[in-house]
Amino acid sequence: MSARCCAGQLACCCGTAACSLCCRCCPKIKQSTSTRFMYALYFILVTVICCIMMSRTVATKMKERIPSYEHICKGIQAGEKCEKLVGYSAVYRVSFGMASFFFVFFLFTIKVNNSKSCRAYIHNGFWFIKLLVLAAMCSGAFFIPDQGTFLNAWRYVGVAGGILFILIQLILLVEFAHKWNKNWTAGITRNKLWYGLLALGILILYSIAVGALILMAVFYTRSEGCTYNKILLGVNGGLCILISLVAISPCVQSRKPHSGLLQSGVISCYVMYLTFSSLSSKPPETILGENHKNITICVPDFSQGLHGDENLVTGLGTALLFCCILYSCLTSTTRASSEALRGVYATPETEVARCCFCCAPDGDADTEEHVEKSGGQTVIYDEKRGTVYSYAYFHFVFFLASLYVMMTVTHWFHYESAEIEKFFRGTWSTFWIKMVSCWVCVLLYLWTLVAPLCCPTREFSV
Repeated sequence: MSARCCAGQLACCCGTAACSLCCRCCPKIKQSTSTRFMYALYFILVTVICCIMMSRTVATKMKERIPSYEHICKGIQAGEKCEKLVGYSAVYRVSFGMASFFFVFFLFTIKVNNSKSCRAYIHNGFWFIKLLVLAAMCSGAFFIPDQGTFLNAWRYVGVAGGILFILIQLILLVEFAHKWNKNWTAGITRNKLWYGLLALGILILYSIAVGALILMAVFYTRSEGCTYNKILLGVNGGLCILISLVAISPCVQSRKPHSGLLQSGVISCYVMYLTFSSLSSKPPETILGENHKNITICVPDFSQGLHGDENLVTGLGTALLFCCILYSCLTSTTRASSEALRGVYATPETEVARCCFCCAPDGDADTEEHVEKSGGQTVIYDEKRGTVYSYAYFHFVFFLASLYVMMTVTHWFHYESAEIEKFFRGTWSTFWIKMVSCWVCVLLYLWTLVAPLCCPTREFSV
């Protein structure tokens, strides 16, 4: 029995069965999924550490409850009050270690197409050793000389990487909208009921977009003032109308017959989401009231009640945000997504219409050889015939996500006054990042519509 346990621990730490020590009652898991799950756990762990470092509440509690706090801080050379372990500079250093970890693996796994190669074994195993390496990289960043120059240079790298991460997500969103429409329209030739499903999808999407616009007009504007909010709502609402008209215009339909309102509905919903997120991130406007007190305007009245328990709201909001980031990382690192960024798409003949078109059929995954550990979870080795996702692209996306998390937690360009407790109070830099992302998304979608008209000799697969 002890020999089996030792073998299981060895497989977990140095082998390719990342989840082999999980409970046997857990459902079976593919090797490719378990590997990405383990890297995601590393990402979450460092992200939580970054959030703790940005928390004023945690720093205060540590000073109050840890005996000889100042002596410990001096002993580890973190300053008299451990100021080097809190604030934006500490987050920059820890994020540097995490980003370096994923970038090294990005370089290490370039052109790995065979899961049986030595580099593939390292990518899929040695989890305890890689955790130690990640910890060493994050800790070693605190000993980089000339911290002032390093932080200033790293800030620009973070801005570039964060913006590139946003751009990749926007490109994949536009690709998602086209893929959805192409998959569902492929079923029309076999069953006319897909017409009804398309119409229902379009109706739901535009109902959400119009409803969101109306609600934002009610809660984020007033009869006097709120000029910025009114202009932005008018501009973004007009852009949604524009892309819808362009999508069904005769000139676009002649070159892209599959273009329609489903794609523009998806983009319109996302535009409304980014508009809401931008308005929520904008610093509140204040006016002088009758009692000569500042009154906050152009925000929902119920927001005052929601901020009653500030720590709870901040914690839930931060968790939701980083769950979305993690979801984006995992869904954008599939083979199909990496091929879409290079302009490689599935041919229409191979499209099989499915209601849940995002979930590709398992195919013969179950026919692959699998190993079942005694007392552990069943791991299916689904990469016997080759890798099912791009290892290098996977690590590169997590490298960019590390930079995006670093910039988001430190409020982008308002880093000096950043605190996790003030995460949802709004800054102009966060507001403009989200608003510009909204406009770039619209431009990307418009380009996919007008590109066949501007370049009639080229073939566009989307």
